[in-house]
Amino acid sequence: MPGDILVMTPDIEAYAPIIQAVFDLPPGNPKRIPFSIADRNVLGEGAVIEPFLALLRLQGSRFGASQVMAILESPAVHAGFGLSEANLGPIRQWILETGIRWGIDQENRRDMGLPPLPQNTWRAGLDRLLLGYAMPGRDGGLFEGLLPYDLVEGSDAEVLGGFAAFSHQLFERVLSLGTPRTLVAWSDTLQEMLEAFFMPMDERAREMRIIRQAIAQLREGEDKADFHESVGIDLVRWYLERFLKKEGFGLGFMTGGVTFCAMLPMRSIPFKVICIIGMDDNAYPRESRALSFDLMAMDPRPGDRSRRNDDRNIFLEAILSVRRTLYISYVGQSIQDNSPIPPSVVVSELMDYLDAGFAGQERPLLEQVVTKHRLQAFSPAYFANREDLFSYSEENSRAAESLLGPRNPPPPFITRGLAEPDEKWREVSLEDLCRFFGNPAGFLLNRRLGIRLDEGSAILEEREVFDVKGLDRYLLDQDLLARRLSGGNLREVQSVFQAAGRLPHGTVGECLFQDLGREVERFAEKIVPYRESKERDPLEVDLEIAEYRLKGRIDGILEDRLLHYRYARARPQDHIRAWIHHLVLNLLIPSRPVEGYPGTTMLAGLEKKGRADREWKAWTFAPLAEGEKILTVLMDIYWKGLVRPLPFFPRTSWEYASRLSKGKVPMEEALVKARNIWKGSLYSRGECEDPYFRRCFENGDPLGKAFQKCTQEILGPLLAHEEEIKE
Repeated sequence: MPGDILVMTPDIEAYAPIIQAVFDLPPGNPKRIPFSIADRNVLGEGAVIEPFLALLRLQGSRFGASQVMAILESPAVHAGFGLSEANLGPIRQWILETGIRWGIDQENRRDMGLPPLPQNTWRAGLDRLLLGYAMPGRDGGLFEGLLPYDLVEGSDAEVLGGFAAFSHQLFERVLSLGTPRTLVAWSDTLQEMLEAFFMPMDERAREMRIIRQAIAQLREGEDKADFHESVGIDLVRWYLERFLKKEGFGLGFMTGGVTFCAMLPMRSIPFKVICIIGMDDNAYPRESRALSFDLMAMDPRPGDRSRRNDDRNIFLEAILSVRRTLYISYVGQSIQDNSPIPPSVVVSELMDYLDAGFAGQERPLLEQVVTKHRLQAFSPAYFANREDLFSYSEENSRAAESLLGPRNPPPPFITRGLAEPDEKWREVSLEDLCRFFGNPAGFLLNRRLGIRLDEGSAILEEREVFDVKGLDRYLLDQDLLARRLSGGNLREVQSVFQAAGRLPHGTVGECLFQDLGREVERFAEKIVPYRESKERDPLEVDLEIAEYRLKGRIDGILEDRLLHYRYARARPQDHIRAWIHHLVLNLLIPSRPVEGYPGTTMLAGLEKKGRADREWKAWTFAPLAEGEKILTVLMDIYWKGLVRPLPFFPRTSWEYASRLSKGKVPMEEALVKARNIWKGSLYSRGECEDPYFRRCFENGDPLGKAFQKCTQEILGPLLAHEEEIKE
């Protein structure tokens, strides 16, 4: 019966999560084996104690964004401030976008001996959030040196209120912990913190009781020790952690199921089956490190307590308690090179004793009692009717059978294709059409299957900005260029970016902004001559193209051209977007009684020149008459892409088609270059790492005949009509 089995391990905290993962099946599952895990301290299994101690650890810290957010993410904390788990995502996004990194405010930074700068502190971020709800930012307008955060409105106010209340309570109470107090005063303070941050609930009653017990003993200790002096938070925190680590021993021992417990004294209760797991080298007997001032450890005498001898005695008691079966396991081979690893010393001694004192009937005894397991539980050896290796797992049995069967490559994610979409999909917006050709596989999975393969939430930064790179640099560049082209003064914009926490502090930030401004100014000088003509009103798009209807709007139309530009390296998606807009524009002009609209489209961007420099580059599309025919082909490709993933990959396809369009490179060489873009290298990420492409095209060769045909149909007409502007 399950109650006849005891499983012991030197470190129960390390094995507890693994035990839960294996044994914790739903109550109605017929394979469920009742079990209990004893000897865990409340720090390892609690939902209140760890956040409570984390509050105390904040005193004297930098109040990093992830530190504070980790406390708020605890269900026992955010429920007390009227917040739910669904509210944590927006709060995390607010922290990221308002630039909160560390520090309560500038005075808190001054107390740490650092420059008293308000940027990237909690106070600056919270003020931006609250001000943004009260008034609009008006495209970067400052109010008393603060930049309102515009994206808080409507129902977000309740979430912001709970977040602000939590922050106010946290900073006020944690800062007050820096004042030394008597033990009685500390008892009152800690009790107030417990009630302020944690909502009492039935499932947390035991943990709350344990914390209150620890606080009560702190109060009693003052009278018992007749100690009435003031102490700091470090001593109180050390006492609480030491108390709570000990609390919890004995819970869950012998509850009627399989008992998992630590190897502790006084556990020599007879069991029919005793399993001792985790008896690895250096894991048992457990090491004890003596303090430097422990004179008894420096000069031991017979009769002194020895942790090592105690552990040896516990192991012997466990062996003597066995009535039927003793099972001992350890990691016997290295995960790096498969080399042998010896077990614990006590296990080695037991094996030596068996080898010296007993003999097997047909072969040495150790060969009969020592079993060398396979690395994986689904190894076919467990299902080959062997006496030493066996398993009752149906799942692993099926996996083993598949290993022995023919190894066919896995089929594609979508084999036969999806059903034809409804007729409503024939009405498509201009933006969706451009988005589709930017990633056809992603569009299919997002829109038709509702699958989003996001990489995960961004990590909260705890260091102030020292440099601006990557996406932050790109967004800053685009913002600067937009303000410059709209007639704004870049010097006036610096204070806005500084208030938003997007620039490094002090002189470093000023120098960086000047460098960014000079680069933006060079780009603006290049593009301004092409923007001198008067801007036309946007054109509304509502076209019937074969069986499809295309709707949307075209912006950025000047008297002499439709202008697209990106202050960054021009991507294939930018060329495709400009091409589709160009086709639609040339269809609209003759169909409307409007004069003065141009039929030319221009795309401007940057190209890398050397390692760091970037140079201006621009392309143009001349007016064309066969736009409807080309658009019809693109719409048909769009319709096919709603049924199955299209083998069109913007970067890889662009490399292949652009090299073929030059007419000097054979198809085989162009395909080799395209494959390099697809696979990537040590220095650049391959396009195959896109999660949507990887999901749909991870099996087989995606750069086959279908890829070549699809690429030519989409990019062939584009490259045939695109001309580079020479200056």
